[in-house]
Parts: sequence; C-alpha cells; structure tokens
Amino acid sequence: MPLGRYPLLAQIDSPADLRQLPPTQLKRLAEELRRFMLESVGRTGGHLAANLGTVELTIALHYVFDTPNDRLVWDVGHQSYPHKILTGRKERMESLRQRGGLAGFPNREESPFDTFGVGHSSTSISAALGMALAARRSGSGRKVVAVIGDGAMTAGMAFEALNHAGDLDANLLVVLNDNEMSISPNVGGLSNYLARVLSGKFYASVREGSKKVLRNVPPMWELAKRAEEHVKGMVVPGTLFEELGFNYIGPVDGHDVDTLIPTLQNLRGLTGPQFLHVVTRKGKGFPPAEQNPCAYHGVSRFDPETGQMLSSGGGLTYTQVFGQWLCDMASADPRLVGITPAMREGSGLVEFSNRFPERYFDVGIAEQHAVTLAAGLACDGQRPVVAIYSTFLQRAYDQLIHDVALQNLPVLFAIDRGGLVGPDGPTHAGAFDHSFLRCIPNLVVMAPADEAECRRMLTTGFLHDGPSAVRYPRGSGPGVAPEAELTPLPIGRGEQVRRGERVALLAFGSMVSAALAAGDRLNASVANMRFIKPLDSELILQLASEHELLVTVEENAIAGGAGSGVAELLAAHGLVVPLLQLGLPDRFIEHGDRSGLLTEQGLDADGIFRASSERLATLLPGQRATT
Repeated sequence: MPLGRYPLLAQIDSPADLRQLPPTQLKRLAEELRRFMLESVGRTGGHLAANLGTVELTIALHYVFDTPNDRLVWDVGHQSYPHKILTGRKERMESLRQRGGLAGFPNREESPFDTFGVGHSSTSISAALGMALAARRSGSGRKVVAVIGDGAMTAGMAFEALNHAGDLDANLLVVLNDNEMSISPNVGGLSNYLARVLSGKFYASVREGSKKVLRNVPPMWELAKRAEEHVKGMVVPGTLFEELGFNYIGPVDGHDVDTLIPTLQNLRGLTGPQFLHVVTRKGKGFPPAEQNPCAYHGVSRFDPETGQMLSSGGGLTYTQVFGQWLCDMASADPRLVGITPAMREGSGLVEFSNRFPERYFDVGIAEQHAVTLAAGLACDGQRPVVAIYSTFLQRAYDQLIHDVALQNLPVLFAIDRGGLVGPDGPTHAGAFDHSFLRCIPNLVVMAPADEAECRRMLTTGFLHDGPSAVRYPRGSGPGVAPEAELTPLPIGRGEQVRRGERVALLAFGSMVSAALAAGDRLNASVANMRFIKPLDSELILQLASEHELLVTVEENAIAGGAGSGVAELLAAHGLVVPLLQLGLPDRFIEHGDRSGLLTEQGLDADGIFRASSERLATLLPGQRATT
C-alpha cells in the first residue's frame, strides 16, 4: 500500500522511531494511522471497530514504555491492529488473515513485540502477571502492561488474576479499555486532571507515607482509608479494583493523547499493582462503525469511504439455520431457553433475543457459567440450548462433563464453527470437538451433511431426554433448503447415500459432499454417518463386510476423532479390515481461506480420491474383512 499519503506513519518502522517524534505530532500520527488501517482492512477484511478505538491508546503505550523490553500483553487481539502497524508490519497488512500472511491476533512467532499469543479472551492479566513475576525473579526491572477490554472483564479468569496480582503486590499495570461506557461529562477536564494528579509520584508518596504513619494509630488508619475511598469514589468507579489491591486511576479519555502520555509516564514510575481505566469509542473516526459497532466488529472487504461491504453474500449459513430453528422451536415449546456466552450475533441469536427476551440469557464471556447455568435450568424442567463456538466450548469442558453429562441433563449444545474457520486461524478452529465429545458418557453427538439435516438434528437433540450436541461448520452448506417441519432423526442411524465397489467412504458432517464427489470418481460406496456418537455400528459392520477398504473422512483431528471410533468398533468385533482415516493432522492449522486450507489437508474431493486410490493400490484384490 503506498505510504505517500501517510508521511508520519511512513517514518515509523518500530516503536523506537515513534519515540523520536515530539508529542505535538502524535495527534497527526493517530489520524494517519486510523486512515491507513481503514484502507488496509477495507482490502482484506478483519476486525475493525475495536481496533479503530485503540489508535491513541496504542500510540501512547508504545511511546511511554520501552517495548519490546517492557512487556505489552493484549487481550483477545481484536484491538491489536494499530500495534501491528507500529511494530514494523505496516507493509504486510495487506496479507492480514491470508495464508502465509499476518495473523489476525498477536502471535509470538510473528514478532518479538507480540509477547503473548491470544485469541480467546480474558487471558491478558494472568499472562502479564506471570511476566511480572518473572521480571521480579530475574531482577530485570522491565515493566509489564496488560490491556483488557470491558467485555473480557466479564470472565472469571480476569478477576482471578486481579485478585492474585493484588495479593502478591506485583509490579503490574492493567489498562481497562472500556469501549461500552460513553465519554460522558465526568470523563473530561476534571477527570483527566485527577487522573494525572492521582497517578503522580507526589500523591503516591504522600499516600504510602500516610499509610506507614497512620498504621500505628488504628482508628486514624481506618478513618483515613474511608476518607480516601470517599474522595476517590465521588469521581471514579474504582472501589472494586481498590479492594482487590490495585491503585485505581481514571476514567480517562482514551482518545486524548495529551492526557494518556503523562498519566502513563506517572504510572510507569510507580510500583505495585496499578489499574488505569481508559474510555474509548468503538469505531472511532469512521461514522458507519461508530453508529453500528456490532456490524463492524468483524468485517469482510468494504469501501473505506462509504462502509459498503464489497464481498458478495453466499447462501444460507448454518448459523442462520440455527437461528431460525431456535425461534421456531421456541414458538412450539415454551420450555426452550437460549444461552450464549457473549456471542449473540456470531451464534445467530439476534432474532431470538428480540422475540423471546425473557427466555434469552447472554452471560458475558463466561463459558463455564453458561454451561452450569444450563444444567441448573434443566434440573427444574427447562430445555436449555447453549449456542457456542466449538473453540469456546473447550473452556467449559469440566462443566460439560460434571454438571451436564454426569447428571444426564437435557441440554442441547449448538456448536458453531466446527472444523477449520479460515482467516481466524488456529485460535478459533473447532478442530477437536469430535475427539473431546465422543468420550463423554450419555452425550449424543451429531454432525449434519447439509442445512436441512442440521435443522432435523437440532430438533433431535432438543427432544432427546439427555445431553446432546449438534456440530456444524462456519459458513454455508451445499444448499439443501430446510423443511419447515420440526422433524427429528432416529438416534444413532446413518444413511448409505451411494453404492459402489471395493471402497466405502464413511463421511461425517461437512465432509459428506466432498466424499460423494470422490465416490463418483472411485465408484465407491458413501455413507453419511450423521452421528459421531453413538456410531451406526450396524451400517459400519455391513460396509466392512462388503468392501476391501474403509475410509473415514472428518473435519476434525484424526487423533481420537470419529475415525478412531470406527477403528475401536471394528476391533471390538474382532474384524481386521484395511482402514484409512482422513482428517486434520496432529498440528495447528494456520489462518487462510477455509476451502484452500481443506484442500491443503487433503479434505476435498481430489484429496479424498487420491488418498483412497493410493491406499487401495496397496491391497490385494478381493480382500475382505476377516475375524
């Protein structure tokens, strides 16, 4: 991207260059950085609104702290694009989230400035605390900063880390990027002035000195504590963080560089746990994103002048199928309640939340709570549906086992983003759910081959008197329109969808279409297995007896996946039959176009045909299963 329109930004190849600029030029740099990011993300797509809100904060942090020696830890990473641009990666922004290009989140392998790899929320304070303790042990004297959003602060893990940091009296600065609170009058001149004063060394020394003196006079010490809390409480909402052991400063305007820099400079000189509350605005400087930050949270390619999305829409997505089913089933059954851990838009619950607000529960970024909340509802006659991404369900695995499955409670998990997710990369890929779900007793696990089957499986799971899960991929399916009826499927029954010779392809969920195409070329039998658990043992044993080679195909890790279940079934019946398991390898798959990534892993029609043909060529003609 030509940098001629960005003369200041063109000079910045690292934060060391940034720190050479006089403070008077930083506002201009912020304007250039924001325009550059709009143009860049407009070409690639990516996370936008939150990144637009952190431009000035990012500049101030890198201006004050000696990064990368000082550690800067971003939470989630939705707010780290300005950080990437200022740390030597601006020329590569056009490769963002593309195969071989920049990751959409901080990545330790990508840059020494990315001190911690993130993708799931609420990890920054824990990681930064670990770094602060390492600095204490090594005597390095480096500073450590965690930047966390207000959404990520809804997770229990963030408060566990805050509590521990306060208890250890760690030298740690936590910056709360609050982009939900509006910049109201109290976040103005008086508040900014108080932030500078309260973060200054004079106030800190007086405060600490007073503690030492008054601690010897207990009644006076208690009075002083109350007085300080009262004075600060009149202008700041920091009592909670003070109680956790942090010195709370703020709120300050996160778009006011002239306030941010002296405040951060003051805080850099302090010891102990410090907490800076910064108020920013999502979508700052781009009216479409300011007016609708949810729509511009994650975007496809768009026109940076108008905000008009440029990518053409595909067919009906699995997420949309789920959203419509949820509303239809809620209309039919008053027991249905919907639960999401802060993923209303991503999981397709917008219409449901509007039509059935009293039956909709967004628990924030608290996956563990979401699952146990569902268990509690199910105990007393409700039928909860937990809408969750596969990668986020991993965070509630203990609750899934102990609170739902062990008690055999009727909770339905609608698991979105099963398999590879493309540009979001390995942090968001649902590569392991076949493996970690099928080993749990009482749990029924399904994977639809198309949109119509997805609707029927959701109905099956909802009506099942026990825990169940329907796992579907990101994006659109093959284009099979769902029926209006709410019709269940028989549990544990697959379907042979093509009859052939020598080879039988046992396909699970999203792999059925590719297996059918490969089956046509191989003249192979193809089975839509439908259920990861319970497997259709009758169908598998029949196909094993009639074919020389069984091939399992799944968009999941081979290790422990559905193919492993087929191997276990054959072994349990004493059958020796050649078995080829196709799926994701034992490594994390990087970001890129989803279809391209599937092709690279051999999970398209060509890959299935090629792998099956190669294995078939090694077999003796006419070989069948033996005991």
